[in-house]
Amino acid sequence: MSQPQIPVVKKMWIFLFLLCVYTLCSADQYRQRAEKLMKETPLIDGHNDLPWQLLLRYHNQLSKVDLNKLNGTHTNIPKLKAGLVGGQFWVAYTPCDTQYKDAVRQTLEQIDVIHRMCQKYPQTFQCVGSSTEINTAFNNGKVASLIGVEGGHSIDSNMATLRLFYQLGVRYMTLTHSCNTPWVDNWLVDTGDDPLESNGLSEYGKKIVLEMNRLGMIVDLAHTSVKTMDDVLQLSKAPIIFSHSSAYTICNHKRNVPVEILKKVSEKRGIVMVNFYNEYVTCKPTAELSNVADHFDYIKKIAGYKAVGFGGDYDGVSRVPVGLDDVSFYPDLVAELLRRNWTDIEVKAALGDNFLRVFREVEQVKFNSPGNDEPIPFEQVQSQCRTGYGYPNNGTPLVLLPTVVTLVYLAHYLLV
Repeated sequence: MSQPQIPVVKKMWIFLFLLCVYTLCSADQYRQRAEKLMKETPLIDGHNDLPWQLLLRYHNQLSKVDLNKLNGTHTNIPKLKAGLVGGQFWVAYTPCDTQYKDAVRQTLEQIDVIHRMCQKYPQTFQCVGSSTEINTAFNNGKVASLIGVEGGHSIDSNMATLRLFYQLGVRYMTLTHSCNTPWVDNWLVDTGDDPLESNGLSEYGKKIVLEMNRLGMIVDLAHTSVKTMDDVLQLSKAPIIFSHSSAYTICNHKRNVPVEILKKVSEKRGIVMVNFYNEYVTCKPTAELSNVADHFDYIKKIAGYKAVGFGGDYDGVSRVPVGLDDVSFYPDLVAELLRRNWTDIEVKAALGDNFLRVFREVEQVKFNSPGNDEPIPFEQVQSQCRTGYGYPNNGTPLVLLPTVVTLVYLAHYLLV
């Protein structure tokens, strides 16, 4: 007796049902595997601008905000927990228009609010200053909280300020933001929007990089010109980072890292921490999670899996990809990497092992010495907002003294 035939339409529906079940099970498998890895290895993100939002919204008055209930930002405590964030560089940022004015004070206020975040929410945040302390905080179930200063204009061309920032917990400095300083060129030089001034690093800029090596402060090359990148990669005695940049080949934006620099980053044992800002991901106002994963794949292909990390730039940008709406979505990106056949070792490297290796090597280069106490030449920083105490004749360059003396005698002769 023949068996009844299943209609073709019914077969198609059965096939589609089984396909959906398989797809959902596979998605759950990658997500579960991602969460497992993130609970074993801290996801250390290189750049988050929540402190800037606290300044804009509350003038840094933490008494007026509850980070457990904060709305309208990419970051709050529940989102950090859902995103399984294990370590975070909170950014002490002040805009370029503070340069030559109150940049140091503004930066100090941002450093202060990060410390106060740790003090107000000790069950969530633990401020740390070393690679060992990151692991300790992670093992204690806390978000290991580090401080990065974004923009060399924040030190006002002053070695003492750089050293004091380190003592206050700053563990990386981005050499520029979107402006030149008297000693280094920013990325807008490459677009033609800013003039070439230092041709990368000036002589004083080289001394600052070496002083950062001596201190054990990580050099961050995000926002710098390509010539600056190249100069630092040749000079620095320790590995460097790009705290929030992506791959130029994927998106031809000058904020991204060109292929020749990626190769040098690999040789220097540094890392590029991928930025999520749509314009740096797709060079368009829109992007998706898969587009960000493309940058991870490309950097891994060119520089190796040991040269990649996460640098979301949350709360510092206006547009982020669909599927990476806030910090709670990190596990979805990790799951996408696993779906693309990244191994557990490769994923753990990108999560935090790569950054921890860089940080340890920076700490190993650090050494005790009095440090560089040579001031920048006064004529390079002279302005109405700066006094010249400590410089000869309060800042009057010695080479100008004969001219000044001549003018004084000439004026006296004409008046008598």
